[in-house]
Amino acid sequence: MKLQDFDFELPERLIATRPASPRSSARLLVAEGDVITDAVVTDLVRWLRPGDRLVLNDTRVIPARLSGLRHRTGPEGRTEARIEVTLLEPQADGCWSALLKPLKRIRDGEEIRFSAELSARLVARNDGQGLLRFNLSGPDFDAALAESGAMPLPPYIAARRPADARDKQDYQTVWARRAGAVAAPTASLHFDEPLLAALTAHGVQFTYVTLHVGAGTFLPVKVEDVTTHRMHAEWGEVSVAAADEIRATKAAGGRIIPVGTTALRLIETAARDGFGAWQGDTDIFIYPGFDFRISDALMTNFHLPKSTLMMLVSALMGPARVRAIYAHAIAQDYRFFSYGDASLLLPDRR
Repeated sequence: MKLQDFDFELPERLIATRPASPRSSARLLVAEGDVITDAVVTDLVRWLRPGDRLVLNDTRVIPARLSGLRHRTGPEGRTEARIEVTLLEPQADGCWSALLKPLKRIRDGEEIRFSAELSARLVARNDGQGLLRFNLSGPDFDAALAESGAMPLPPYIAARRPADARDKQDYQTVWARRAGAVAAPTASLHFDEPLLAALTAHGVQFTYVTLHVGAGTFLPVKVEDVTTHRMHAEWGEVSVAAADEIRATKAAGGRIIPVGTTALRLIETAARDGFGAWQGDTDIFIYPGFDFRISDALMTNFHLPKSTLMMLVSALMGPARVRAIYAHAIAQDYRFFSYGDASLLLPDRR
């Protein structure tokens, strides 16, 4: 299985830099087996059945991008350097792993000041990353970060425009609850309160799980034989209540439909040894040939060429069908990636 098998040509004009407004007005490509239908997200009630269960990731994106100054006094007097920081993951001791640019402009032990309230010291470095200890913790840290930080937009958006105040709302789901992600579960960005109400009235049920999406989600696949690729690990949890709800829906004949690849990866991780409550780090890698044990379908955005997410949707629908789906989406000017349009993938075997 070669990396080239998951490549396609995408016109740059189809890369979305802002989401649809309102959220549920985004376009929706519905693939039922070999049949493709063009719709909008508000049409979901046409394809979802009473008794189906949507699995939603309730992670909350933190404003993980920070810009600060490093001050230094030396023989040439007082100097300063601007340091750009992207927080990656909290550590058990309260520190944060982070990307620092340029890392070479700061020494271990030096302070970076982001605002009058918020600063951090570099306490260690490893494999191109730094370990930062902030001067604040708990709610004080959260408040200062909300004030000073910017949303960590994906590279293909950040290269076209900087994050702004709108992104603090646009790049967050309406049900975001548990802070810890540095990237959004983007399929969920299409849901708003009117759509949730319409689905509830239709008899669709909801279960919330948590997967804190990491910056590794944007890492490229660098090996030609994709089966040798090693996935980044992300922390997730399926609660006892969530597992019970999903099992009850399966037993009653309803379909389990994750909204987003993060929710799908998490529940399939929990199903490896018999489905139940689960907590920990998952590095599950889903590519063609994978045996789906819980997921019956998937709602997801359109993904990058040669990405692990292209491999995941190819595993669910089959590589030939995914090539046809993406060719149709490009021909019909669907908007791609995090702020783009959505697809509902319904394998005919389920």
